[in-house]
Amino acid sequence: MDSLIYSLNATVPIFAVIFLSYLLKQRGFFKESFISGADKVIFQLFLPVLLFRDIAEGRITETFDLTFFLFCMISTVVYVFAIWGGAELFMKDKTMIGAFTQGAFRGSLAVLGVAFIQNIYGDAGLAPLMIVATVPLYNIFAVIVLTVRSNEPVAGGDSMIRATLKGILRNPIILGIIAGLPFSLLEIQFPTMINKTLDLIAAPATPLALVTIGAGFEGAKAIKKIKPTIIASVIKLVILPAIFLPIAVFMGFRNQALVSILIMTGAPSTVSGYIMAKNMNADYVLSSSIIVLTTAVSVFTMTLALYIMRSFALI
Repeated sequence: MDSLIYSLNATVPIFAVIFLSYLLKQRGFFKESFISGADKVIFQLFLPVLLFRDIAEGRITETFDLTFFLFCMISTVVYVFAIWGGAELFMKDKTMIGAFTQGAFRGSLAVLGVAFIQNIYGDAGLAPLMIVATVPLYNIFAVIVLTVRSNEPVAGGDSMIRATLKGILRNPIILGIIAGLPFSLLEIQFPTMINKTLDLIAAPATPLALVTIGAGFEGAKAIKKIKPTIIASVIKLVILPAIFLPIAVFMGFRNQALVSILIMTGAPSTVSGYIMAKNMNADYVLSSSIIVLTTAVSVFTMTLALYIMRSFALI
């Protein structure tokens, strides 16, 4: 019973905020302009500052785990190409491969990942290290698979890849993490005035991000292209955690590291995948369907995964 309560305490508050925001959107509380504006300020300001603060206040020399970092990187490469290869072999409609592959591997790490770990442990923990190890690879692989499997010829594919690499280097979340590293390494203590300012800016990041996820949720789109949507969702929420979490346990990862790996492998697909698919002539309807279904079902899969890990005293 204690393990179940622990798991519900970790997941229910997060998805309750998402569900409440969805209901409020149906009642006209949120306009599209609010959602798009909130997404922008979360991505460009609140979340980077939150990660900067947590990195700067921590001691990277004490918390950095090279084995964990490499595990995240290598695992990402393995499952991306396994999913893509499987899609090439078994999907008859080749126009869906790009959106299917991206939806099955690319999770909402920075938003939901930080929210989960923060809710359980009180800070971002090892989430920034996992994000640095995986998010650049996610962006690179998403561009490659969507370019190769675009439904229409994409002009300037090479320049698009270069532009994406520049985008990674300019990514506010990555920059926030990198900016915090010198303060952590040099053990610089901020004055109280700066600490309180950072806390106020970082505070809205998680709750506002959950609000925008719920307010932007479009349930009707999940019924379209249901078969590939279900297959991609099962891969994203069930198969990847079922394969890589036991490996992580065998390698000795516990607590925050194990929860971070659960987020990496089992978080629902990210909304940015839909935006990228739409702008790269991929099957954005399928992409949207995968995002909707994985977001809806992940409340159950994430709770179950945490329950199992808690029951075996792994977290």
